[in-house]
Amino acid sequence: GSDDIIAGNVSKYIVLPAGYCGQPRKGHLVFDACFESGNLGRVDHVTEFEYDLFIRPDTCNPRFRVWFNFTVENVKESQ
Repeated sequence: GSDDIIAGNVSKYIVLPAGYCGQPRKGHLVFDACFESGNLGRVDHVTEFEYDLFIRPDTCNPRFRVWFNFTVENVKESQ
Protein backbone atom coordinates (compact mmCIF):
# COMPACT_ATOMS: atom_id res chain seq x y z
CA GLY A 1 0.00 0.00 0.00
CA SER A 2 0.94 3.65 -0.16
CA ASP A 3 1.66 3.65 3.61
CA ASP A 4 4.56 1.21 3.19
CA ILE A 5 7.95 2.51 4.29
CA ILE A 6 10.07 3.42 1.29
CA ALA A 7 13.67 2.68 2.27
CA GLY A 8 15.74 3.75 -0.73
CA ASN A 9 15.77 5.90 -3.82
CA VAL A 10 14.97 4.81 -7.34
CA SER A 11 18.13 4.51 -9.42
CA LYS A 12 17.81 4.87 -13.22
CA TYR A 13 14.38 3.23 -12.95
CA ILE A 14 12.74 2.73 -16.37
CA VAL A 15 8.94 2.87 -16.18
CA LEU A 16 7.34 0.55 -18.74
CA PRO A 17 3.60 0.17 -19.41
CA ALA A 18 1.95 -2.95 -18.00
CA GLY A 19 2.37 -5.87 -20.37
CA TYR A 20 5.06 -4.18 -22.46
CA CYS A 21 7.88 -6.48 -23.60
CA GLY A 22 11.03 -5.35 -25.34
CA GLN A 23 13.58 -2.59 -25.21
CA PRO A 24 12.54 0.77 -23.75
CA ARG A 25 11.54 3.34 -26.37
CA LYS A 26 11.53 7.13 -26.41
CA GLY A 27 8.79 8.17 -24.00
CA HIS A 28 9.42 5.35 -21.52
CA LEU A 29 10.55 7.61 -18.72
CA VAL A 30 13.69 7.00 -16.68
CA PHE A 31 13.52 8.30 -13.10
CA ASP A 32 16.63 8.71 -10.96
CA ALA A 33 17.10 9.92 -7.40
CA CYS A 34 20.32 8.10 -6.57
CA PHE A 35 22.30 11.18 -5.55
CA GLU A 36 22.72 13.39 -2.49
CA SER A 37 19.35 14.87 -1.47
CA GLY A 38 17.42 12.65 -3.93
CA ASN A 39 14.22 11.38 -2.34
CA LEU A 40 12.05 9.58 -4.91
CA GLY A 41 11.23 6.18 -3.47
CA ARG A 42 8.78 4.62 -5.93
CA VAL A 43 7.17 5.30 -9.31
CA ASP A 44 3.98 3.67 -10.59
CA HIS A 45 2.89 3.97 -14.24
CA VAL A 46 -0.77 5.01 -14.57
CA THR A 47 -1.04 6.15 -18.22
CA GLU A 48 1.34 7.46 -20.87
CA PHE A 49 1.03 10.91 -19.32
CA GLU A 50 0.39 10.04 -15.66
CA TYR A 51 2.62 8.54 -12.99
CA ASP A 52 2.20 8.16 -9.25
CA LEU A 53 5.37 9.32 -7.50
CA PHE A 54 6.12 8.37 -3.90
CA ILE A 55 8.51 10.69 -2.10
CA ARG A 56 10.58 9.39 0.80
CA PRO A 57 10.24 11.30 4.06
CA ASP A 58 12.96 13.63 5.27
CA THR A 59 15.63 11.75 7.23
CA CYS A 60 15.45 14.13 10.19
CA ASN A 61 11.67 14.44 10.25
CA PRO A 62 9.79 11.39 8.89
CA ARG A 63 6.35 13.03 9.24
CA PHE A 64 6.97 15.57 6.48
CA ARG A 65 7.43 15.36 2.71
CA VAL A 66 7.71 19.03 1.77
CA TRP A 67 10.33 18.88 -1.01
CA PHE A 68 11.34 16.61 -3.86
CA ASN A 69 14.53 16.07 -5.84
CA PHE A 70 14.88 13.64 -8.75
CA THR A 71 15.58 13.61 -12.49
CA VAL A 72 13.52 12.39 -15.45
CA GLU A 73 15.06 11.36 -18.77
CA ASN A 74 13.99 9.84 -22.10
CA VAL A 75 10.95 12.07 -22.67
CA LYS A 76 9.44 12.42 -26.12
CA GLU A 77 8.11 15.58 -27.68
CA SER A 78 4.73 16.68 -26.26
CA GLN A 79 4.90 14.19 -23.38
